[in-house]
Amino acid sequence: MGAKPQHPRRTVVYTLHAHLVFTPKYRRGPFTDEILARCEEIMRAVCADFETELVQFNGERDHVHLLVHYPPKIAISRLVGSLKGVSARRLRQEFPGHIRTYLWGDHFWSPSYFAASCGGAPLAIIKEYIGNQKHPG
Repeated sequence: MGAKPQHPRRTVVYTLHAHLVFTPKYRRGPFTDEILARCEEIMRAVCADFETELVQFNGERDHVHLLVHYPPKIAISRLVGSLKGVSARRLRQEFPGHIRTYLWGDHFWSPSYFAASCGGAPLAIIKEYIGNQKHPG
């Protein structure tokens, strides 16, 4: 008997976007422009590890917004867990004095988060909304 035929590689075409919002524990406002910039760098790296694109990032003193483009194999809850876990660890390491004045205990982020799927026309609106967030002074 001959060998079983090989299945051709699957190609998945997708356009999955999610709008995510994270707040720090107790909704205290630890973010400065410098910390937001570093948070964005960290979250871009985490997204790259997940083969996910961080399309837009911005925030204010007490929350951050992300617009991510992700493949269907990614569970948003796992992505969120890594984004929050890695960023919390790194930000505490890199800005210990500042972070300690705003937060205490083991947790940086609130365990809650907002996630909404989006696409099409609303995508441009969400991108503009995130881009217009006020940076802390």
